[in-house]
Amino acid sequence: MTPEEASWECPVLHVDMDAFYASVAVRDRPDLQDVPVVVGGGHRGVVLSANYRARTYGVRSAMPMTRARRLCPNAVVLSPSFETFDVVSRSVMETFRQVTPLVEVVSLDEAFLDVSGSVRRLGSPYAIASLLRARIYDEQGITCSVGMAATVAVAKLASRRAKPDGIVVVPPAAVTTFLHPLDVGELWGVGEKTSDLLHRLGLRTVGDIAHTPLTTLQRAVGVHLATSLHQLAWGEDRRVVTARRGGDEPDKSMGADETFGRDTDDREVVLRELLRLSAKVATRMRAAQVAGRTVTVKVRFADFTTLTRSKTLGEATDVTREIYRTATDLFTGLGLQRARIRLVGVRVEGLVPRSTVQRQLVLGERERGWPEADGAVDRATRRFGAAALRPATLLGSDRA
Repeated sequence: MTPEEASWECPVLHVDMDAFYASVAVRDRPDLQDVPVVVGGGHRGVVLSANYRARTYGVRSAMPMTRARRLCPNAVVLSPSFETFDVVSRSVMETFRQVTPLVEVVSLDEAFLDVSGSVRRLGSPYAIASLLRARIYDEQGITCSVGMAATVAVAKLASRRAKPDGIVVVPPAAVTTFLHPLDVGELWGVGEKTSDLLHRLGLRTVGDIAHTPLTTLQRAVGVHLATSLHQLAWGEDRRVVTARRGGDEPDKSMGADETFGRDTDDREVVLRELLRLSAKVATRMRAAQVAGRTVTVKVRFADFTTLTRSKTLGEATDVTREIYRTATDLFTGLGLQRARIRLVGVRVEGLVPRSTVQRQLVLGERERGWPEADGAVDRATRRFGAAALRPATLLGSDRA
């Protein structure tokens, strides 16, 4: 049976970014692709992440930076950009939600997905996992690993075995074969102290726990823990994937994108489309009474390579002109020279209720300006339709 055939019994996916912080930090640095890289604090700080080349020297997350430097003196140390990490994480989680609403965010760089409701539309769970991996690499320039199983706990363990940049499928019939050789410390919820206790009792593998009578295990570690360990050792897990946004994940976002009828290298055509998309997104935001601080532009080229660039503003906005101006600056910053573009998109992230935003007044600024103009446009389009008012630049232009 092929992994794809086996995946039909494995609707639970655990998707985990590979060396997330380090991968994001070096994705736009070709000169660092083949060298050890450590992301972390200063000389007295700790390692936040290390790429896989640095890990071959023994460098690990949460390790003191001084020790990491001793283990790998030639490592390039980069300061973390949490703003960038947040933006990439938001985009990744949004990609997950375009596949299934059942996304349980665990942290910035990992989530569980239940794709059982998506197979009729997108194919086998394996095909869905492959689609997600390709989109994340295409859009974010980073890789991820996917574990697939019928239960949450086994999917989590499978993703570890898939690293880096792979897929591991563990169908129900293969669960015990997969689990029992593993060290007890790999079971869900088993920390260092519990692992040491189990080792002292002579229980070193998951198979040892599985074949220890439950009553004996309960006397050794307590009823609750023993029962949980025994169930996990046999691949039993009552947990289900529950749609949940992680505490570290920023708020929702709103966006729109458009594929051109023909690939274009005309800058004016692209800018007009960015204006149309900015207006579309801003109108939706005002209707929902939200504002956002981070503007993201997506550009997909004729060869399907995709770039995203983001900028966080000083204060949240729902003003079309401000969103468009930021989107234009981001696009210009790409420095494209006649590159043929297939698709562009605009997204505003970090949304908050509009009522919580206190707009900063600027000395000499008109009492009424673009926010009031947007309000007038919204009222006109609600009464007379979307085509009643539009920016002059868009009049008479062909839609993308």
